[in-house]
Amino acid sequence: MTETSPQPTSIKKILPLILATAIFMQMLDSTILNTSLPSIAKDLHESPLNMQNAIISYVLTLAVFMPASGFLADRFGTKKIFIFSLVLFSLGSLFCSLSQNLTHLVISRVIQGVGGSLMTPVGKLALIKTFDKSELLKAMNFAIIPALIGPVLGPLVGGYMVDYFSWHWIFLINIPMGILGIILGLKFMPNYKSDDVDFDLKGFLIFAAASLLLSISLELFGDIQNITPVLLVFILGFLFLYYYYKHAKRGGNPIFPLNLFQVRTFRVGIVGNLATRLGISSVPLLLPLMIQIAYKQSAVTSGWIIAPMALTAIFGKSSVIKILDKYGYRQTLMVNTFIIGTLICLLAIPDIHTSLYWFVPIIAVLGFFNSIQFTSMNTISIADLRNFQTSSGNSLISVNQQLAIGFGIAFGLIVLKLFENTDLIQGEMHNAFRYTFLTIGILTILSGFVFRRLHISDGKNMKSKEE
Repeated sequence: MTETSPQPTSIKKILPLILATAIFMQMLDSTILNTSLPSIAKDLHESPLNMQNAIISYVLTLAVFMPASGFLADRFGTKKIFIFSLVLFSLGSLFCSLSQNLTHLVISRVIQGVGGSLMTPVGKLALIKTFDKSELLKAMNFAIIPALIGPVLGPLVGGYMVDYFSWHWIFLINIPMGILGIILGLKFMPNYKSDDVDFDLKGFLIFAAASLLLSISLELFGDIQNITPVLLVFILGFLFLYYYYKHAKRGGNPIFPLNLFQVRTFRVGIVGNLATRLGISSVPLLLPLMIQIAYKQSAVTSGWIIAPMALTAIFGKSSVIKILDKYGYRQTLMVNTFIIGTLICLLAIPDIHTSLYWFVPIIAVLGFFNSIQFTSMNTISIADLRNFQTSSGNSLISVNQQLAIGFGIAFGLIVLKLFENTDLIQGEMHNAFRYTFLTIGILTILSGFVFRRLHISDGKNMKSKEE
């Protein structure tokens, strides 16, 4: 692996900002369309139901191309691929704003998706290679905040853009951010490459097929009436994962080596991400839905109710390093997951006559603990990876997070649909939401036990240096 000498202070200061910009653009774009689809559909003379293709095409492109991010960075260099991804993402955003019909929009979203699938994993890889383990927690902690803010601000920004300007602006706002990222990337992004790169094309195609099938099934799981074909696609996705496992076991140079899972902290981080995000990822979708459907409030009102989550996430980042240094990863992740699960359960307490403001303090506190959770899970996953494992390990973590968010959203919708069709809700849709929050909250609490597999000393090499 070609490594460079210790980085100048200016690069270490700017690199987390570059990654934060990339993460924010990708996360904002994953959710900003949600409140804007009816307006876009009207302008393009399409049914709002058909407009889901504009969201699905982006998500599926991320799932397919993310596994290749580590190889491309090793082969062509982190700087070249990162700049290329930002150019693609910005061009895709411009093409989206110029779309004259749904087909144009879907093609433009695919171009955006290719850029998005590369820029975050490659930016994160550069960060991992630039900072020592003792400095990485602080750097990653800064860069990860947009991952919490983006999904919360997306629907709110999208709603205001459509109401006060036009839907074209939800894409155009990416362009100045993209240009800023390109300028900073050209000046400050280090160009790490690998001397020995052998692309596992067969493994990539198998894993990409698995990611694609799982993503399709997760996008379609909300349609409970046609559950059988969706389940078949879901099972087929897991069969492809098993096929990939058999392929990687034969040796060679697989795109994701199985020896990654011999690293216990990586294994726990991957499983913990999947398990805890079942609850965490569904809240930003379910709460606005409940406010709009049960409480009959506007999309903008629901956006403002969950907005405090983004603000308190910023405060969370200032506390997480001290908490991890004092209590360690094992205790922090277990207790923090229990707290998050309990807070989700508390969302089930207010009845239909309770003021909406009851939710604000719960959501605000939830944002704080989510910030701690994401920083801790992301850093413990890479804590014990060797240099030759960082590219493939980082790519797999990115794919896993993308799928975990999809699992969480799909799971929340399935539970909601199941309660909607039972006698428990007594004709009150609000009760279906309450039981759903209770269910996913309890499951989130139980998911905290995944982190028992960590040792008390795990993550000691990530301890931040004293100021």
